[in-house]
Amino acid sequence: MAKESSHRAGAAGLHRVVVIVDENSNPFELGCATEVFGLRRPEIGRELYDFRLCSPGPRTLMRDGFFTLTGVAGLEAAEDADTLIVPNRPDPEVPRRREVLDAVRRAHARGARLMGLCSGAFTLAEAGVLDGRRATAHWQWADAFRARFPSVRLETDVLFVDDGDILTAAGSAAALDLGLHVVRRDHGAEIANAVSRRLVFAAHRDGGQRQFVERPMPDLPDESLAPVLAWAQERLDTPLTVADLAGRAAVSPATLHRRFRAQLGTTPLAWLTGERLALACRLIERGESRFEVVARRSGLGTAANLRALMRRETGITPSAYRRRFGAETGAGAGAQAGPVDGARAVAG
Repeated sequence: MAKESSHRAGAAGLHRVVVIVDENSNPFELGCATEVFGLRRPEIGRELYDFRLCSPGPRTLMRDGFFTLTGVAGLEAAEDADTLIVPNRPDPEVPRRREVLDAVRRAHARGARLMGLCSGAFTLAEAGVLDGRRATAHWQWADAFRARFPSVRLETDVLFVDDGDILTAAGSAAALDLGLHVVRRDHGAEIANAVSRRLVFAAHRDGGQRQFVERPMPDLPDESLAPVLAWAQERLDTPLTVADLAGRAAVSPATLHRRFRAQLGTTPLAWLTGERLALACRLIERGESRFEVVARRSGLGTAANLRALMRRETGITPSAYRRRFGAETGAGAGAQAGPVDGARAVAG
């Protein structure tokens, strides 16, 4: 386990995240889970989770035998997990061990939150906990997944799916997207930003896995949108329009729209609205209680518009968000100002 693991004897009160590692599990997703949930957070000033690994046996050969995991707890550690991350593997057609599936079923029955990273969705479906539920998996395995588990509502154009107590990520790097989403859900956008800065990874990536599906590369790829995005993020409190963004990029609105679709998987207006909502959330977390001020400073105009957009995109009102993540709750303690975080889950 990582040298800075947050697991201690007697880490009372912390939400416990347990990862089951099984034969041929992928080390990348294990590393993502460890980075997001398992490291100490001196930059925040407190720990966020009690993190531990477990395995069905004392010695586990991981991905094609390149890694061997020893010295971790047995499957009994999964019995008191608040969040259980299930094992994935590069050969999803191979059935899971019965004892692993039983541990997943017991965790689900007692109300634990379940997470499947990449092919981990196959483990959840094999355990029977995804029947009738929404989930995602890597686009390469979509057809095979649907053939095996037709009762699961598979969504293939997103990076992750949050279906309440069961969450799934579409691919390897999407494990980070989902992990940061969970941190945001548990501790607020400010803390998620602090974790993403340490990872040197975007706190929120717009678009879905459709943008990564194999397709012919254009002969003349569009230029990066980064300069115009950075310019807009510094002016969110002003009445920016799509035409303003296009003018800054020195292209027509139609060309800008195509570039946003190709590079971010979204539209200029949807991106701008998401950035403004994210800024509004950060202002609320930092203690601004006057929603008309939050709306004005984030470029959303009126408190009524802020309430409507927050309810639509996050599922809760500004007042509820303030009660959960406002300064009086301590959710933002120790975090520093950073890049604006996307307020909307990729799939929620």
